[in-house]
Amino acid sequence: MSNLAIELSELLGDGARVLTQSQVVERLSRDFYWYSPVLKAQLDGKRADVVVQPISTEEICAVLRYCYRHDVPVTVRGAGTGNYGQAVPLKGGVVLDLQHMDVIEGIDEEGVAVCQPGVKLGALENYARERGWELRCYPSTIAKASVGGFLGGGSGGIGSVAHGGLRDFDTVRAFEVVTMETEPRVVMHEGNAVHDVLHAWGTNGVMTQIRIALTPAVEWAQVVVNFPAFDSAYDFSETIAANEAWTKRLVTVFEWPIPSFFAPVKQLMLEGHTSIFFLIAEAQREQLADDAQAAGGTVSYAETYAGLRSSPLLSDYTWNHTTLWAMKADAAYTYLQCGFDAERSREQIALLKKKYCSDFLLHMEWMKNGAGVVIPGAIPVVRFTTEERLNEMISYCREIGVFVANPHVNHVEGGGRYREDNVQLQTKYRYDPKGLMNPGKMATFERRDVGEVQPI
Repeated sequence: MSNLAIELSELLGDGARVLTQSQVVERLSRDFYWYSPVLKAQLDGKRADVVVQPISTEEICAVLRYCYRHDVPVTVRGAGTGNYGQAVPLKGGVVLDLQHMDVIEGIDEEGVAVCQPGVKLGALENYARERGWELRCYPSTIAKASVGGFLGGGSGGIGSVAHGGLRDFDTVRAFEVVTMETEPRVVMHEGNAVHDVLHAWGTNGVMTQIRIALTPAVEWAQVVVNFPAFDSAYDFSETIAANEAWTKRLVTVFEWPIPSFFAPVKQLMLEGHTSIFFLIAEAQREQLADDAQAAGGTVSYAETYAGLRSSPLLSDYTWNHTTLWAMKADAAYTYLQCGFDAERSREQIALLKKKYCSDFLLHMEWMKNGAGVVIPGAIPVVRFTTEERLNEMISYCREIGVFVANPHVNHVEGGGRYREDNVQLQTKYRYDPKGLMNPGKMATFERRDVGEVQPI
């Protein structure tokens, strides 16, 4: 056992939560970065020296105090379901694995859940629904993803068509953050101040107690509608997504052959058709079927949603799970993350299909933006040949007005979610003056003389 592991074991008084076994450290140093062939080449083989699993804020403070004193890098890990290498340590050191900090403290009368960062989103969803609430939005990895990891590296998902992304509409109300300084502090961030740390990949603090707003639970139905052509499917999906009269949690459109990749549920789709997956209010299920038929669609599946135990669970094939199923079908596939112009989306789609044909398969996710407007997002499945061609696809998207959050870069700024007011960077200078937290992942950070940094 290394001196680092020995001293951290003594610090915690529990060597069982300081992990050094090579295969375990390797596993806990990885996430789903391999969705990107570019990141796979960059990040394969990167790993920590040791994994520490704290069970309290006090232990986090103790570990960060020690690592600050000894210049040991620290990479915070939720559940490792991220796709951009957020949890992959570039400089070795310690992976701070928060999986044991998994207590749900409760839900207040306003529907705000209070929990620790290691709580699984699926556990919180089940807990909330038992009490008349549910998550506003969650990723397709809900069964495994943690609340803290979602706040640190996620953006939106199922529910975003109604409630926007994670950073919209005060969904994240507050959290405590542990700093990495000579003497770590526990700082409360609430209101607009949560954006100092949200989606910063654990580069500027460790989130501990979290307060996240829920929404009243709805009895849902899962519905699959198929259309012979993409255009008619897209038109119908927009009709449902953009109309506030419909109560929905998911509206996802898959161009053929994407539905053929979903081996466990392939029988629910029609050969050669564009499919739409819905989570719609059970009370509106029959009306949806009638409207779909009138528009030329065929309903091939419609059942009451039984929560996360539903079989099938249609959300397992949406958002970035779509990419996973595509990669299982053909390892040459990867993905982009796009936002289309609501007024020009059909024109933009036509241009992309004309230029790239079957190398750019349309997977559209309707979502509400921060202004409350429902817009067409997309996680298209694209065929990878070379990094140069992938970058050319990204450039062309941007040239025709399609926003791209690039999932093939390994730093906060490059993914398209970085805040132009630099609050995340300024927070890093205040909370991590040595730059030891997930080093290399905030590209604009430059280490300064620590003596120049004044804590707030």
